[in-house]
Amino acid sequence: MAEYVRDVMTPGVAAVRPDSSLVEAARLMRTHNIGHVVVADGQDVVGVLTDRDITVRAVAEGLDPMAVAVRTVCTRDPLTVSPGDPAADASALMREHAVRRLPVVEDGLPVGTVSLGDLAEARAPASALADISRAAPDERSGG
Repeated sequence: MAEYVRDVMTPGVAAVRPDSSLVEAARLMRTHNIGHVVVADGQDVVGVLTDRDITVRAVAEGLDPMAVAVRTVCTRDPLTVSPGDPAADASALMREHAVRRLPVVEDGLPVGTVSLGDLAEARAPASALADISRAAPDERSGG
């Protein structure tokens, strides 16, 4: 396995403000072909919002995604790692807290994300999870 988070992370961050609507966040996810965005207040990471959060915490509850702010349904104060942290530590955090991705923060700024798929590609490139992580999303299934 790669030694450090910087070796396995996906660089770059798609971010929204806490007062953005869920529709704005969903459109950003669609544009970037991703399933999550970082919620940032200025340069501070204050949350993470996933497509599942939108579905389960908002739409399934009957909330209006045009009117509901991201801060209402995002996971607040997310666990983060830095690029210099051991990749094994990121993996252990994910396992311990049952999360699939962690924002990567350097000098207080979000610089990327490390996901289970990133770690699988580094540890076992021939595994099913690594193959799925590398594959382009299937438009028919929504990715």
